[in-house]
Amino acid sequence: MQKGKVYLIGAGPGDPDLITVRAVECLKQADVVIYDFLAAPKLLQYVREGAEIIYVGKKGGDHTLPQKKINELIAAKAKEGHAVARLKGGDPFIFGRGGEEAEVLAAEGIPFEIVPGVTSPVAAPAYAGIPLTHRKYTSSVAFITGHEDPTKEHSSIDWSKLATGVGTLVFLMGVKNLPGITESLIAAGRDPKTPVALVRWGTTPQQKTVVGTLETIVGDVQAAGLKPPAIIVVGEVVKLRESLNWFEKRPLLGKSVVVTRARAQASELVDRLAGLGAECLECPTIKVVPPKDWSPLDSAIDNLNTYDWLVFTSVNGVSFFFERLYKKDKDVRALKDMRTAAIGPATAKRLREFGLKSDIIPKTYQAESIVEAFTKEPMKDKRVLLPRAKEARPILPEELRKMGAVVDEIAAYETEQELENVDMLIKRLEEGSIDLLTFTSSSTVKNFKAILPPERFEGLIEGVTVASIGPITADTARELGFKVDITAKDYTIDGLCEAILEYYD
Repeated sequence: MQKGKVYLIGAGPGDPDLITVRAVECLKQADVVIYDFLAAPKLLQYVREGAEIIYVGKKGGDHTLPQKKINELIAAKAKEGHAVARLKGGDPFIFGRGGEEAEVLAAEGIPFEIVPGVTSPVAAPAYAGIPLTHRKYTSSVAFITGHEDPTKEHSSIDWSKLATGVGTLVFLMGVKNLPGITESLIAAGRDPKTPVALVRWGTTPQQKTVVGTLETIVGDVQAAGLKPPAIIVVGEVVKLRESLNWFEKRPLLGKSVVVTRARAQASELVDRLAGLGAECLECPTIKVVPPKDWSPLDSAIDNLNTYDWLVFTSVNGVSFFFERLYKKDKDVRALKDMRTAAIGPATAKRLREFGLKSDIIPKTYQAESIVEAFTKEPMKDKRVLLPRAKEARPILPEELRKMGAVVDEIAAYETEQELENVDMLIKRLEEGSIDLLTFTSSSTVKNFKAILPPERFEGLIEGVTVASIGPITADTARELGFKVDITAKDYTIDGLCEAILEYYD
């Protein structure tokens, strides 16, 4: 990426998955990132470590910096020799003032590149099931600001031509001026019965749509309590929403779900819940780290030929074991004479990725079930290697020893308390804007409880639904004062999601 250059980037309409490939490339390489209120915070995950991040958002008249100062800031950072990513909601050239910023850069002789984004007047109606053009309804569409420059003496909008000359009208930033917009269109000849839709927070889990006509929509919006930001769509194509509405039919739309799993493992659960419409707040309460002392595991690896069984109770155990195996300049051939067992399909799947098939697959995904499976095996004097978390439930090694096995229980990894996004979490709990807490292990429950102020615990979680991946995690939650509403029947991410869906159905 060229130094001393500015990249004016469209961040898209709100859904972070709608960012373009080129935009991600620019964010990854930028020295400085200057971003707006409407640019999804999740996009900052692409910014490289050490880059300077500056927020200059404007929200409802509350300006962190006026536009002139933003222009000066962008230019100054580029003149210092930095690659600057200017991240703007939607598309920089569709009512994004990107043209003004580009003019300043051109005048200053600063190199720049425009990275277009998916613009909200296209994306929000699409997510609401409203095609802006349709062969049966209209072949023309216009984008209009609903909030003109207040310093202008006269409006530049020709209502007489706009009202009857264009099939679909899309207004941006027009919620506060909705009465004036509808009155102007009707006065200029648009049929009062023309369908109108307002889409608030389009493409996000908070999306809400209100539909009416030019003569009713002001009252409809007031009755619904709809606030900015929202896109206004005027035209016959709004009728198609009745059959094409897809996004708002997702079962968890509008639900705010806290994912407490370690960030490295959270993506599967986040993706599943987000695909069902939920807003996922990643608040990892644990992080998985290597053991403080590798020597016990190294010694076991050096003596693999003395073991009969290799038993894994988690994906992390598999990953850390093989990482150390390779570090010791060995590979899967060192396990050729050993039998393997894995608790749960995810652990078995991870094991298969290293070329090993589990010889024991328990009926359910907990230690008690694998103990039952081992009762069918001759375990007397068999040597078992059990690489797992430093602090894990003792039932499995205890029961194997009762069967006569010799068990080496060795720490392959540890879990530590994570304190990421705690302030945001507490703020959302105070606001009552969290619907669901998800716990995928006893350690996530314990650490979540630990990060909340003890004297405020009951008040903060009052009214919040709690979902557990299985009965052991649920028991831990109850012991710590949580009311558990959902417990998965299958102790997997799929099982947890199915249980959540069943609860909200």
